[in-house]
Amino acid sequence: MKVTIDSDRCVGHGMCNMYASELFHLNDEGHAFVDGPDVPPGLEAVARLGSSACPDRAITRGVTRQ
Repeated sequence: MKVTIDSDRCVGHGMCNMYASELFHLNDEGHAFVDGPDVPPGLEAVARLGSSACPDRAITRGVTRQ
């Protein structure tokens, strides 16, 4: 699974970080970022929870193709 954050849509509610701090981090302005697009194995459910919590729908989930 991959996740990306649309920096133009993220306004810094921090809901993704509240539900999934393992994946979604906040910068000094409170905007979300991820360390990389690939979700580590075993954290897919956490990624879904965190991305679903975003009220601005700034987080996109996708499937990693192998």
